[in-house]
Amino acid sequence: MEYVTNELDGTLVVVASEENGAPEMARGDTFFFYDPDHITLPEKRFPYATIVVNDYPGFDEASNLKRPGVYRVNVSVSRNTFEQQTSGDDVSAIDYTVLDKVIPHPVYGSQSWLSVLNPGPVTDGTVKDLLAEAHHRARNRYERQRARRPSSG
Repeated sequence: MEYVTNELDGTLVVVASEENGAPEMARGDTFFFYDPDHITLPEKRFPYATIVVNDYPGFDEASNLKRPGVYRVNVSVSRNTFEQQTSGDDVSAIDYTVLDKVIPHPVYGSQSWLSVLNPGPVTDGTVKDLLAEAHHRARNRYERQRARRPSSG
């Protein structure tokens, strides 16, 4: 998270909690949004990356995040980057519990989300590159949306 907050300007970090109305199962998960002006309505925000510390029963349990100290970094990337990172992966043979390896997101892989459980020496640089790409894409989307907003005044 330090890389995002120190290097990726305009990022709004939201940690799901009871105070911000997050469902109990999401509490403790972290969401990264590009919203430098803090003007996007919360229900309209879309994260460019997340850190998930909880399994979502009946929906997203493949990573087995209930193991002590295990968390998953998820990053929204371009289709090209997704394919470069996952080329040659046999989807039916992916171990979604493996640590420190770039893999498709167990639920949102089809939407070009990549995941890494407990990034470490093998994936640290790659994860930073993926986060930088996701941030860039989110910034471009934000700027396009801002350009379409009616000006006030």
